[in-house]
Amino acid sequence: MLRRLIRRYQAACQESGFLLRLLFSIAFFALSVTISFYAIGYTNTHASNGVTDLILSNIPVFDVGGLFVYGTLLMVAFIVLLCLVRPKRFPFILDSLALFWVIRSIFTSLTHIGPFATQTPYNLDINLGAVVGRFFIGNDLFFSGHTGAAFLMALIFWESKGLRYIFITWSVFFAIVLLLGHIHYSIDVASAFFITYTIYHIALWLFPKEWRFLRATDAGLTL
Repeated sequence: MLRRLIRRYQAACQESGFLLRLLFSIAFFALSVTISFYAIGYTNTHASNGVTDLILSNIPVFDVGGLFVYGTLLMVAFIVLLCLVRPKRFPFILDSLALFWVIRSIFTSLTHIGPFATQTPYNLDINLGAVVGRFFIGNDLFFSGHTGAAFLMALIFWESKGLRYIFITWSVFFAIVLLLGHIHYSIDVASAFFITYTIYHIALWLFPKEWRFLRATDAGLTL
C-alpha cells in the first residue's frame, strides 16, 4: 500500500504542469481563506437586527454546538484524506473550495442581516480559540458555507456513488443542524444548494486541466 501511494505521488510530480498548478491552487486557497476571514470580520461589525423566519420562528433552539463543530472538523479531515491518498485530486478540490469561499465572501458582505434572536448555546472561543472559532460562526449568514461546501464535494465526486452519498448526507446533516441550532436562516441553507451548483460549473469552466487531473485519477473508482 505504501509503495502504491509513493508511485501515485511520483506519477503526479512527473505529470506535465501538475506541480505548477498545485502551487497555484494552494496560493489561491490561502488567499480565499484570508478573504473569508476578513469578510466575516466585516459582517460581524456591520450586522443589523435579526429577522423572523418561517422555520426558526416555529421551532425551539437546540444545543447542537458539538455536532456542528466536530462534524465540520471530521469532514475537513475526510476531504484531506481523500486528497492525500490520491494527490491529483488536490488542485481541483483546492481551486473549487477557494472559488466557493471567495464568492461566498462577496455574498456575505453585501447585506448585513443580524443573527436570529436565539442561537445554539456554546462558546467556540473556549474550545477552539478566537481565531479558529471565527471561521465557524459569525454574522456571515447568506449563504450557508457548511451546507454548500459538503454539497460541492458531492458534485465533485458525483461519479463515485459512495462518496456522492457520503457528502450529500453530510450536507443534509449540516442543513438540519444549522436550523436546529438557529445558526443560519432557512434561506441561507436552502440557497446554498443552488448557488453551490453554479459555483461547481464555474469551477469546471475555470479549471479544466485540474478537473482532468482529478477525473483521470478517479476513473473506475467506486469510492
